[in-house]
Amino acid sequence: MRQKVMVAMSGGVDSSAALVILKEKYDVIGVTLKLHDGEFECDGQKTCCSLRDIDDARQVASRFDIMHYVYNMQELFREKVTDRFITSYERGMTPNPCIDCNRYIKFEALLKRAQALDCDFISTGHYARICYDEDRGRWLLKKAISEDGTNEKDQSYVLYDLRQEQLSHILFPLGEMKKSEVRAFAEKNGLVNAQKSDSQDICFVPDGDYAAFIRRETGREYPAGDVIDSTGRVYGRHEGLINYTIGQRKGLGIAFGVPMYVTGKDMEHNTLIVGTAEELMSRTLTASDMNWIAFEKPEKPFVCKAKTRYRMTEQPCTVYPREDGSVFVEFDSPQRAVTPGQRVVFYDGDIVIGGGEIRSE
Repeated sequence: MRQKVMVAMSGGVDSSAALVILKEKYDVIGVTLKLHDGEFECDGQKTCCSLRDIDDARQVASRFDIMHYVYNMQELFREKVTDRFITSYERGMTPNPCIDCNRYIKFEALLKRAQALDCDFISTGHYARICYDEDRGRWLLKKAISEDGTNEKDQSYVLYDLRQEQLSHILFPLGEMKKSEVRAFAEKNGLVNAQKSDSQDICFVPDGDYAAFIRRETGREYPAGDVIDSTGRVYGRHEGLINYTIGQRKGLGIAFGVPMYVTGKDMEHNTLIVGTAEELMSRTLTASDMNWIAFEKPEKPFVCKAKTRYRMTEQPCTVYPREDGSVFVEFDSPQRAVTPGQRVVFYDGDIVIGGGEIRSE
């Protein structure tokens, strides 16, 4: 008897290709998650959760006589993703809601739904790999690869929060394919979304104006305050701290005479702190809410590589575990714009060791 897989279909080409690949070995069903109203448009492209996305997913499933369902998870999405996003910004941090969506929606709530329907696995169109390591006795998350040993679409960074039980019930069929190969596969199989553009930015803020979104959702206004440097010198006024993030240079509305960047936010005193490119660099950070994949938890300091943003290259560092479960991280060289609310993810070659939420430098 073939095992059963529930495939989360966003309406894009990646998850649709995953469905078609898996149907050769498994009994599959397609599911599209309704996470928000979704009828937004950005640069002429509908964002995820639009009627077009649902229809594209349904057409792909129908082409291969595969059952397709739409699950409404808007209430849970608001609680676990949108509200957390707003709260994080109001606390002076810069969140990564895609990671929260993966953690609470796609690989927690959806997995529970799948298991209730006697599915053995869930699958998505993420570019990453999962394997079981007999020596460690653990499931491992690895970077996506391709024939040349690299893959620019690797999404392991946003998946670091997966737990062992979840990893044992997830399939990533695109982990050894490049995007161009996925599109070619989709074309060959006549998928309607073979050349569909990838979604951009955060799905519920398609125009990228996070501050306007927060004001609309909360009905609150965020007061102006002083813009200062590390010595306390006042340069001008900011328009509310939710409008800014660490590393920002443009949009400050002040002529400094030299390039200046946002280096911090003092929420208590409602001040925006700016500094030079050199002041934007830091060698250390602390992180909490850790999830470890490669081992249960670290007992002593270890050397590895890490990255603090999705698109950056991993950098050598030393990780010092603390008794409270948090870690102190020291990089071999200064890193740019280490930002509270973002995630630090640790790597041993192509293996994801684990990661956590950045709290401070």
